[in-house]
Amino acid sequence: MTPLWITLAGIVGLVLGILLMVAYSKAGLNKNQQQAQQILDKAQSDAEARLKQAVLDGKTQAHDLKVEAEKEIKERRQEVMEMENKLLRREDSLNFRDESLNQKEKDLANQTKKVNEKLIALEEKDKQLQKEIDRQIEVLEGVARMTSQEARTELFALVEKQMEHETMAYIKEQEDNAKSTAARNAQEIIALSIERMAQQETMDRTISVVTIPGEEMKGRIIGREGRNIRAFEQATGVELNIDDTPDLITITCFNPIRREVARLALEYLIRDGRIQPGRIEEVVKKFQHEVEAEIMKAGEETVFKLGIGRIDREIVRLIGTLKYRFSYGQNALQHSIEVALIAGSMAAELGLNQHMAKRAGLLHDIGKALNIDQQEGSHVDLGYKFCKKHGEKDIVLNAIASHHGDVEAKYLTSHLVIAADTISAARPGARKESAQAYVERLENLEKIANEFEGVSQAYAIQAGREIRIMVVPDAVNDTACVKMARAIRDKIESELTYPGQIKVNVIREVRAQEIAK
Repeated sequence: MTPLWITLAGIVGLVLGILLMVAYSKAGLNKNQQQAQQILDKAQSDAEARLKQAVLDGKTQAHDLKVEAEKEIKERRQEVMEMENKLLRREDSLNFRDESLNQKEKDLANQTKKVNEKLIALEEKDKQLQKEIDRQIEVLEGVARMTSQEARTELFALVEKQMEHETMAYIKEQEDNAKSTAARNAQEIIALSIERMAQQETMDRTISVVTIPGEEMKGRIIGREGRNIRAFEQATGVELNIDDTPDLITITCFNPIRREVARLALEYLIRDGRIQPGRIEEVVKKFQHEVEAEIMKAGEETVFKLGIGRIDREIVRLIGTLKYRFSYGQNALQHSIEVALIAGSMAAELGLNQHMAKRAGLLHDIGKALNIDQQEGSHVDLGYKFCKKHGEKDIVLNAIASHHGDVEAKYLTSHLVIAADTISAARPGARKESAQAYVERLENLEKIANEFEGVSQAYAIQAGREIRIMVVPDAVNDTACVKMARAIRDKIESELTYPGQIKVNVIREVRAQEIAK
């Protein structure tokens, strides 16, 4: 029995072990299945979350792109509207100019018609006068027993006197009409242009002065046997005058750029204390470069300030060179800037190209930068040739060539430059003359007036801007006064050189005096 039970117990134990193993295996399998299911659920959840995030990101990006596109479309529409407005304003401006031109054409046609009518009337009067002359000839030959030549001479004198009176009266009437209509507009434009530019008084310098601390420094500047001063003069091209004043050195040179380089170099050498030929050459070269850089800077700043557009670098350098050029005490660069501003302002008021007027005004005296080194030819010819060589337009070239009356002004811009040049030169404080030149100019004015027959006295007043001529009333009538004023004006224009304008006044006075007793 015992072995049997043992066997049975073993079998039962084996069966129980097998059952336990099967149960454990099923439990592990179920656990793995649960874990796999959790992993699948998590993966699905992550996928759905990522999908939702991707969809959300896509919507956000699409919205941003839409906003950006709408913004760009709005900007494009704004640009298109601004361009349309600009075109409309341009069209209005062109229409206004067209109407103005049409009105001017009508006015010109009316004036031409009036002139033709007056010419016809004059021709009719001429015919009537010819008939009267023929009749007078017959009467004089028959009654007075005069020869035909004598009668012709007398009649011609009579007709000449009559026609002279009528002609001068007509000229005076037309001048008065022109002055009444044009003077006011011209004065308004010029006054407005002058108000828009700043005035600056300048001084002319043909010498420069440098202060020295003492006699010991003067000796070092001269050097042993004068070698230092000779080296300095040779390097700079100037002359040094040391002996005239004890504490000053006078630098003399007609070239203002060389004089400026010499002044800067000498002041530096005095401060440095090391004065010898080698050091002098080094310092002079240094300040030559600095002055050249200052010239280019001045030219570029001027072009930028006026806003005249691209311009050749050689011309820019000449513009900067004008900073060191003076004419009758007026700085040439400042004068050119003033002319550019005034001409540009007047061009704007008249509806012309303002930038081109500024460009022509700035370059009208560019030749003065070329004749610093005493080049042959006037500054007008030098400036014209230089600007033509560097590609300036014909309207600018004509303004340069005509601003002193050497050639005819073909463009309205040229006339504006002439007027602006006169205004800038004639304004108070712009220019100065020596006392001798001033007296000579007044004497020449009075001399020209006294050369005419019938003049009793002549006085130059207003610093030579006006001359008053007193005539003998018995020798000169009213018509002859007008004729004399024009003749004196023409002679002054042909024989004298002067800035601005000179007003000629011919005065005829008749006094009747009686004494009551």
